[in-house]
Amino acid sequence: MNNSGRNDFNNNFEKYEDPEYYDLEYQNYLSDVPFLAEWAEKSTGPIIDLGCGTGRVTIPLAQQGHQLIGVDLHEGMLGRAREKTLDTNLSIDWVLQDCTQLVLNTEAPLIYMTGNSFQHFLTNESQDQLLESVKAHLTDNGVFIFNTRFPVLSELAHVEESTRTYTDKRHRKIREKNTETYHPLTQILHCTSVREILEGSNKNSVEQDSISLRYVFPLEMERLLTDNGFAILEAYSSWDKKPLYSSSNEMIYVCQKR
Repeated sequence: MNNSGRNDFNNNFEKYEDPEYYDLEYQNYLSDVPFLAEWAEKSTGPIIDLGCGTGRVTIPLAQQGHQLIGVDLHEGMLGRAREKTLDTNLSIDWVLQDCTQLVLNTEAPLIYMTGNSFQHFLTNESQDQLLESVKAHLTDNGVFIFNTRFPVLSELAHVEESTRTYTDKRHRKIREKNTETYHPLTQILHCTSVREILEGSNKNSVEQDSISLRYVFPLEMERLLTDNGFAILEAYSSWDKKPLYSSSNEMIYVCQKR
């Protein structure tokens, strides 16, 4: 199957249509911040956060005294990030741009992309364009850090359906059904969530969203990075620097511009 078509990001944004709710759900996930802060301390100059969303990582690094440029294509998520820093003196520039076509008029010693955002680049072409954009905005020997989910074949081999009931961050009781279908020819997992509001605001209503995520295998990733002019300095299975192994949940790469 030809997988060189242009990536359509705008049709993959349903999970991010409520930036405030996204913040409530993920703002306390900070496992990646110490790792990135360690690299930020080694850097002199601006740091670029690609797919920055609502500033989950951007803001903590800026609070440590670093100069940040937060880039995202979703206007609502970026607007939420701006609101959160409106009355601060943090050194952050929020930029609305496509990460595959960056024009920032600056070079940085460190660029990072977290939250498994790499999986939003669904085609070979868009992956190459992302890495080309990153390389063009890195200083000589600059470092690019990103993570992506590890492709566990036993989990991807069949249609996965699950139902759970929980109370969300808005104190609503929700019954949620998730359906995940993996397509081996494109290496894309299609995920659909249907949420029935049992108690709380909008009781008895139904919410639905979906997202598509591209998986990349370790040897495939090595070739992809090498062919795009990067040397892999480190590869981990977690932000606390555990090595990659066959049943890892994610892959974290530290790459250097060659």
